Amino acid sequence: MNDEQTTVSELKETVEQSVRERNWQQFHSPKNLSMALAVEAAELLEHFQWLTMEESMGIAEDPEKLAGVGEELADVICYSLAMANRLELDLSAAIERKMEKNRLKYPAP
Repeated sequence: MNDEQTTVSELKETVEQSVRERNWQQFHSPKNLSMALAVEAAELLEHFQWLTMEESMGIAEDPEKLAGVGEELADVICYSLAMANRLELDLSAAIERKMEKNRLKYPAP
């Protein structure tokens, strides 16, 4: 899998398959998923805590640190996809609606 060849639908199915295989549906209420998402977002923040702007940009040059950030970002995205699955939310449509709101609220100069 890579970003160039994988669809959002495929990612959602990958997450759903993992959830089914582990019988985690029983735990995946929207409330629990939103809390798990917040925890994972906080874990992502830990990688950048106390860094300067320049130091945070430098993480891309450190394979070990970048891998850690990638793991936490993957957790955030997986919980987001699990939430979309649970709520039967079309993420592409939701993102497009949000981008339109942003274009109106924050017009390009």
